[in-house]
Amino acid sequence: MAGDGDGRDSDCPFCAIAAGEKAAEIVFEDEVSVGFLDVRPLFHGHTLLIPRSHHETLADLPAELVGPYFAAVRLLSAAVPEAMGAQGSFVANNNVVSQSVPHLHVHIVPRVRKDGLRGFFWPRTKYRADEHAAATAAKVRAAVAARER
Repeated sequence: MAGDGDGRDSDCPFCAIAAGEKAAEIVFEDEVSVGFLDVRPLFHGHTLLIPRSHHETLADLPAELVGPYFAAVRLLSAAVPEAMGAQGSFVANNNVVSQSVPHLHVHIVPRVRKDGLRGFFWPRTKYRADEHAAATAAKVRAAVAARER
């Protein structure tokens, strides 16, 4: 890890997002974690939740962060489908294999019946424009805020 003494990896794009150094559509943040829209979503509203500090896999996450981190996963697993008018969510975590960025991240994907997602052969989509991504992020932020009250 090319760390800089603060729990970050200076070469990690997710650490840069957590530090506010790289642009992302942030939908949630607290002391432990940051949630943002996946730039190559399975479905609109597909969110990634990362710990602010650099940990490559779930097994690397310190025990004292597991509870707060998964409380945020739980919150987003309800807020994301609510924001997107979906029936439920798919929550997944890859550890090393299929982990495109070596920084722990949980996928929260809104789902509806017969949405075409089968197994792990996932079609990807794009947002129509930056404004579409921003509007989608605003929906998720609003749903998170409503659930935090």
